Amino acid sequence: MVSSSTARGIQVRRRLLAAAVELIPERGWVGVSTRVLAERAGVTPSVVHYHFSSLSELLNEAVVGVIRQALAEVDAFLETIETPVGAVEALFASVEHYSGADPMSRLTVETYLAAGRDERLRARIAEVVDEFRRRFGRWLGERGIPLPEQTVAVLVAAIDGLLLQRGLGARLDAESVVAVLRRLVGPDLVAEVGR
Repeated sequence: MVSSSTARGIQVRRRLLAAAVELIPERGWVGVSTRVLAERAGVTPSVVHYHFSSLSELLNEAVVGVIRQALAEVDAFLETIETPVGAVEALFASVEHYSGADPMSRLTVETYLAAGRDERLRARIAEVVDEFRRRFGRWLGERGIPLPEQTVAVLVAAIDGLLLQRGLGARLDAESVVAVLRRLVGPDLVAEVGR
């Protein structure tokens, strides 16, 4: 059984991580201070450093958790999809509601910028994304897609690029993007390689 003080500590950590995920898109990575974060989470600044060795560690853990959760959701919907083409269509449908200016899009952009300056964050994100690429690559490989991990890398880069372009105001037609990307995993490709 978990003690009440342990349970409170877990709750405080969750509030701090949630506050970080809210604040990064609002203020930018460098605009999140210990004081502002503590205020949003409803704790004193000293509590932040009680639970995390640094503000940077807290921010890193928050965004890596969000990325891990988002990719786990992709894994879950892959279990319901039968074909690679269906997977591409579902992937792009899942990001269609992101405008590039919404909190999740901004969190992603801020995280990528921060990872460019923070080697530990970059390594943690790379680890999570590489694990996903291997899982999705294995899924594609089981369905006859040649170079499955490389194909996943291109698909993930296309999604990231689409979101970045939306953040800049470009409204790319998702149907056109999906039509092009279907060719990477389409039945004609699988049949051609199988010959």
